[in-house]
Parts: sequence; structure tokens; C-alpha cells
Amino acid sequence: MPVPRAPEVIADVASPVGSSPGRAVAPLLGEGMFVRRVRIEAREVVFLKGVIEASEGLACVFAERGGDLTLAAPVGREREVDELIADLCRELGARLDADAATA
Repeated sequence: MPVPRAPEVIADVASPVGSSPGRAVAPLLGEGMFVRRVRIEAREVVFLKGVIEASEGLACVFAERGGDLTLAAPVGREREVDELIADLCRELGARLDADAATA
């Protein structure tokens, strides 16, 4: 007798209910969070995400398109995130979008 399979659920987590798939959605930030917008080469996105994940809770990465990224992190880790971005600018040619840097 075949084992019944659970239904497959496909969701576009970047698109809220009722919006078109693939549309960029701004990250939801609560009190005590800040944002840095960074631009890197699209081929470097996976590397940057790996560095962030290895830094245990440093920040969340939201990819908008290609190498346009938003980093959201707790205010208490602002110095660490800014140091990481400075390193990325030197090593990968990343660019900080100063107009979108908010606390």
C-alpha cells in the first residue's frame, strides 16, 4: 500500500499575500533595529550571506535584486556591521548606500 504524501506547498516568501511575485518588499524592522544598504557584484551575494550566517546573529540579509542588499541588525551590533561593510568595501568593491543607512 503506497504511503500518502503531504501536499507540496510553494510560497514566494518575498511577496506578501496579494502582491505580485518577484516584487521587492522592504524588510520589516522593529524597535531597536537598524538598516544598511549595500551594493556588491551579484556573484558575491552568496559569499556575503555565508559571512553573515557564520557571524551568528550579526544581521539578516535581504536581497532585492542582483547585488542590491539590505542588512538589518540589532542596534547593539551596529559597530560590528559597519566594520564588516568597511571590509567588504575594501575586499570586494562593495558600496554602502549612504542615503539609505538608517538607525
